[in-house]
Amino acid sequence: MESADTDRLVTVFKALGHPTRLAILGWLKDPGSFPPQDRPAEEVGVCLKHIQARAQVSQSTASQFMATLQRADLVTCTRIGQWSHYQRDEDEIARVSALIGTSL
Repeated sequence: MESADTDRLVTVFKALGHPTRLAILGWLKDPGSFPPQDRPAEEVGVCLKHIQARAQVSQSTASQFMATLQRADLVTCTRIGQWSHYQRDEDEIARVSALIGTSL
């Protein structure tokens, strides 16, 4: 395995190494399971305030969790006004999955 691939997997595994971050990534598979918001979550992503509420953490902790997942390229962020909305990056998750399948 190339060094870049190893580094990529380490980054992803670190991001998923916290149970709440792992749960958040799972929750985002079904954005419709979150409360309604001004713009459909399926289109723009789930508002951070809804992720925070489900995770039962402070706003700053939720922001840190999402920043970690975003740095690992597992989620994307869309800003709408003052609000951040998050979606899974399904293409990148598929690439990571394939990389795991060929590496382990």
